[in-house]
Amino acid sequence: MRMRGRGRAGLKGWGGVGAMAAVCALVLSLALLLPLAGSHGDGSTGTGGAGLTRAERAAAEDDPCLVPAIKAHPEEQTLSPSGADGPTIDKIKAREGEKRKLIVGVDQNSYRWGYRNPNGGEHADLEGFDIDLVHRIAQDILGDPNAVQFKAIPTNQRIPAIQNGRVDMVVRTMTINCTRVGQVAFSAPYFKTGQQVLAPKSSTVKGYDGTLAKKKICTAEGSTAYSKLEEDKKAGTLVASADIRSTVPNQLDCLVRLQLGEVDAVVTDGALAASQAAQDPTVELKGSPFTTEYYGVAMKSDAHDLVRRVNQILVDYRKDTTDGWQASYDRWLSATLDKSSAKSEPPPPKYLRKS
Repeated sequence: MRMRGRGRAGLKGWGGVGAMAAVCALVLSLALLLPLAGSHGDGSTGTGGAGLTRAERAAAEDDPCLVPAIKAHPEEQTLSPSGADGPTIDKIKAREGEKRKLIVGVDQNSYRWGYRNPNGGEHADLEGFDIDLVHRIAQDILGDPNAVQFKAIPTNQRIPAIQNGRVDMVVRTMTINCTRVGQVAFSAPYFKTGQQVLAPKSSTVKGYDGTLAKKKICTAEGSTAYSKLEEDKKAGTLVASADIRSTVPNQLDCLVRLQLGEVDAVVTDGALAASQAAQDPTVELKGSPFTTEYYGVAMKSDAHDLVRRVNQILVDYRKDTTDGWQASYDRWLSATLDKSSAKSEPPPPKYLRKS
């Protein structure tokens, strides 16, 4: 059944591209280390995999990126699906009255992902691909798609918001990578994308190549885009004269800087860049994606029951041909990415984390 009547998102108005969220600073907390272990099949749609050796498990506790298998495929380090409740879900369900809601960190200025439609009514409710998924999770756990308290979270505060318990989960175009799986727990992937360059149509920039020489490149703080640029700069695979010092709390701020002429190019996920190009016809994607990345729902490392439940929801969401993943893609992303969703569909999930 298609869920049409969506509740008010509870965040006050936003308008054009340049609008910025005023979000309270969050206190950083100690990262929770993710225990990783042997093979575990899902019993339904996914597959199991080879377990980690004792040495690899020890290395993973210090830095998951030291384990080649995790570094290569961090999206496989998640728990098998289950529809059962547990302590985390019980606490969510125990909330009373107006507080009986799923608390979710989202974006409110990523066009077609999580954004306020200025023509969306009196309160300009949040809409988009990520928002559809949040409503689906709330429907499954609390029996009401509108039982959600949305919290606008800047790019660089997604992990602290989870670790501090400010939100139950983050659904905000968040890439799964090996560093992050040592800090939070992820669901199986729900979207595939890759890093790409965004620049003015009139720019001499052609893509992620030598045409970035002496160009100022903007990325969001704490983003995989910045990590990639920094890594490539050290390795010498990014042209040495490219300036990567321009970073911002929210990814959309890069588009504003680009419009103001303060930077020459933006590097971000192609899925987000395509939406920004749709907002501003003077900019365009340059070149092809130069990484492969997957978005996941992020939760606390020890929220095992919630992770398993979200993974089961994702299995069902992908199977739902009426109001599931494909319907949401067609509604929000087909116009900015591709009419066919083939390039954006994540691979069959693997559930290699045991506990």
